[in-house]
Amino acid sequence: MAKNNRELMKSLGFLSSVGISIVLSTLIGLAIGVYLDKWLDTSPWLTLIFLGVGIASGFRNIFILTARELRRQDQGERKDGDDSE
Repeated sequence: MAKNNRELMKSLGFLSSVGISIVLSTLIGLAIGVYLDKWLDTSPWLTLIFLGVGIASGFRNIFILTARELRRQDQGERKDGDDSE
């Protein structure tokens, strides 16, 4: 039972980190774009470009986090399989 709770908490932590990752990446890209547009008076081009960069960065982070989680789960399954032999 404790192992199931531990796995549930790890999964919830993973899901929250995915959500936070995409939101923060997007907001950081947007903030940089807005700041540069105000500074260089190029509205709205740099905002749009950096918003796109932020979104792409968020999806890249999701890919990295998902690959890391899949490796962790695969190692956990192998470890559980080794114990039963």
